[in-house]
Amino acid sequence: MRGPSTSRNPGIRQRQSGFTYLGVLLLVAMLGALLASTGEVWFTVQQRQKEQELLFIGHQFREAIRLYYERSPGGAKRYPRKLEDLLQDDRYPTTQRYLRKIYFDPLTGKQEWGLIKAPDEGIAGVYSLAPGTPLKVDNFDEKDAAFKGARRYARWQFSYQLVRPGTPNGQAATDKNTSPASDASETSEDEEEEAETTSNQ
Repeated sequence: MRGPSTSRNPGIRQRQSGFTYLGVLLLVAMLGALLASTGEVWFTVQQRQKEQELLFIGHQFREAIRLYYERSPGGAKRYPRKLEDLLQDDRYPTTQRYLRKIYFDPLTGKQEWGLIKAPDEGIAGVYSLAPGTPLKVDNFDEKDAAFKGARRYARWQFSYQLVRPGTPNGQAATDKNTSPASDASETSEDEEEEAETTSNQ
């Protein structure tokens, strides 16, 4: 004897539809979680690649500024007045180039950079104007050791440091190589750290 047909029992059809709907919801939820996880991993990989590119470009700027400064004709050393001076040094009768081009910031996609002023009002270095916190906080090259633990990209400052005459052991005059924007960033970070410390007490 055959059992009751599901076509004649609406209760069975409703339960089956309910199970199917629940299964679809669970599948959609799992796919959503998987896509979110994949997207987060992809973003992290992309960001790390951009940070590596920023380090490379920053080193190019630092070396170009060093060459411009060290190769100053005559007795007085000078920093470039603008970044374009690194593309063509007009202080020589023949063309002198220290950079092939003004690089785009890989984090912002723009050719705009924060500028670190030298004592002679020239440009001693550059830094990214990108917001956010770097993923890389350790294991930097020795020349980038100051970047360790930085909580702002503005703290990744690619500058050719001056050596103040008369300082012991050739100590770099870093206090004169910091732009106002960088000072503000450091002050803001110090205030945030103080606020966090206070809130945790």
